Amino acid sequence: MKHYTIAVVHGDGIGPEVCRAAVRVVEAALGTASPLVFREYDAGAQHYLETGESFPEASFEGCREADAILHGAGGLPGVVHPDGTEAGLDFTLRLRFELDLFANIRPIRLYDGVRSPLRDVKAGDIDYVILRENSEGLYAARGGGALLRGEVAIDPLVQTRHGVERIVRKAFELARQSEGAPRDGVRRVTCCDKANVLRSYAFFRSIFDRVAKDYPDIETEHALIDAMAMHLVMRPSHYNVIVTENMFGDILSDLAAATVGGMGMAPSAEVGAHNGFFQAAHGSAPDIAGKGIANPYGTVLSAASMLDWLGHGHSDERLTDAARRIRAAVETCIRDGLLSADIGGSAGTERITAALCEAVAGVSPGR
Repeated sequence: MKHYTIAVVHGDGIGPEVCRAAVRVVEAALGTASPLVFREYDAGAQHYLETGESFPEASFEGCREADAILHGAGGLPGVVHPDGTEAGLDFTLRLRFELDLFANIRPIRLYDGVRSPLRDVKAGDIDYVILRENSEGLYAARGGGALLRGEVAIDPLVQTRHGVERIVRKAFELARQSEGAPRDGVRRVTCCDKANVLRSYAFFRSIFDRVAKDYPDIETEHALIDAMAMHLVMRPSHYNVIVTENMFGDILSDLAAATVGGMGMAPSAEVGAHNGFFQAAHGSAPDIAGKGIANPYGTVLSAASMLDWLGHGHSDERLTDAARRIRAAVETCIRDGLLSADIGGSAGTERITAALCEAVAGVSPGR
């Protein structure tokens, strides 16, 4: 039986709580014959406070060699490097750039039982993916910008033909695998940019249009970033897959998460050709750390994405079946009213985790 090594980095704040919850649910889904081997590594702001290192080289090597990486959350307020940048971000950013995790996949779905702040929007109306280019864009300038005499700061925005083309192709492939937009069932890819103002985004759009010709079965459209922020509020059911630059994707995915219950309901997957990194999109929430009230759903759903990615990559149905059962368990628990405080309930982390572990054993793999 093939085994897979999972690098587990708990991180900061509520990170250890939600990460442990996700590991328990995965273990419950796979049972005693689990092919996963979990290995823990240190990284984050708290580790920086204790040791002066935010991401030890041994931890990086462990993550690089692992079959997948599962992370809780990173960062603590005020814990920064001498240049003012957050110590907790080193972990995520180094993995993205050095392991070439070019595709940041953010599923946005409203579950039955979670109330959206959008009026008259119900479960089934919001179900799309924001695909964020993860290795270029404005964030590629981290550490490479310039501060001139304390008067002028410059951070360049970088787009390459290779980088844009591969993320656009990933978007079309995701659309092909999907069931289309909730409103009309159309498989659609929306290119989000600011092509009317900046050459870098006009370049992004031109590559999108060229690649789109290879996918005549997928509908395409363009949207400017400012208009898109409005559209995700006014007509979210129209969208299927949205592809965009790094910073725009970061901002849009937080806005989108708010429409489906908040960051606690926002899983994410960051994948490249050989490595995969999985974490919820929320922060470390140190104000509630240790209180037992953190929402584990986002990290559990991220772990399900990890199993899917591994399962498809290795043609291992044990993992894809477990991923389906975990998602079904999440649906069941939320529909039955097992909600954490951030999504309108009173259930704690342990109660939700225990219920998910029970549910994965009782939901058939095909559901």
